[in-house]
Amino acid sequence: MKATLLLPAARRFGRQSLSPEVARAIGRADRLQDAQEGRCALLSRHFRLVPNHWPVAALTREADAGDAIGAAWMRADPCHVLPDINGARLLAHGESLALSREDVEALLPALRPLFGDAGFPIDAPTPSRWYLRLPVEAKLPAFVEPDDALGTDVFDHLPGSGPEGRRWRTLLSEAQVVLHNHPWNAQRVAQGKPAINSLWFWGAGVLPDHIDAEHTRYCGNDEIGISLAHAAKILSPPQSRFEVGEDDAVFDLVASRDLVALQRDWLLPALAALRNGSLSALDIDSEDGVRYALRCGQRWRFWRRPKASFAA
Repeated sequence: MKATLLLPAARRFGRQSLSPEVARAIGRADRLQDAQEGRCALLSRHFRLVPNHWPVAALTREADAGDAIGAAWMRADPCHVLPDINGARLLAHGESLALSREDVEALLPALRPLFGDAGFPIDAPTPSRWYLRLPVEAKLPAFVEPDDALGTDVFDHLPGSGPEGRRWRTLLSEAQVVLHNHPWNAQRVAQGKPAINSLWFWGAGVLPDHIDAEHTRYCGNDEIGISLAHAAKILSPPQSRFEVGEDDAVFDLVASRDLVALQRDWLLPALAALRNGSLSALDIDSEDGVRYALRCGQRWRFWRRPKASFAA
């Protein structure tokens, strides 16, 4: 059995260092050629979409509601922005806002006339993921993923100045007015919760015809990874620590920030399985493009120095 661990970029761990055992193993491993950075690039190395595009909204819509075929989809995720002297910063979006079904039932009806009149019906099969249904032939400007804009000025990420860009900037501005004036947001603020005062458009596209996977099992909590695995029919329940299975598996650990816990629950058990032969191969693929291949025989490479971090 082969296992692949998908890890965050090394910088996400700050000044945390690898434990002596993991540092030795990484120092003795084969470092593969660095790959393209980013979450999209990382998942693209383990899933093949036909045709090759990245329609996040259609993928998550199919996993959420099962009705993505026959339309284009765009995410219009609820978010919280904070105005400041230089503009407005994106502080939270989607799941980080811990929205309830009550929030959706209060806010979404106020937005439906705006987007319905524009020809883009809006709904929310899950509280944290809101969708616009679009015509398949809709021409759209480029949109930025919210994680790439978190903490930055939202005006730096608005669509361009062409007619389609102006249309979406107008829709966003009108949606912000509706949300700002909604009494439900005043109630949320009174309860110490952030207001849902904007939307984030992103991930537009149509569902791919087919998705192939490099593995037979995917374990993780990431919504995009789950959607890809669902479409490729390799989705497996998430695990809290590494366990050897009977097939090749990829474990999505990109959300990890505690290096001590990551090593205790995943890397050290995987290395132990590699030593005792219950695991034939262990690959590490990181969001910053750093990749390693670990094999049992590498333990004899005594001359190689340990590494303090994955990127060292």
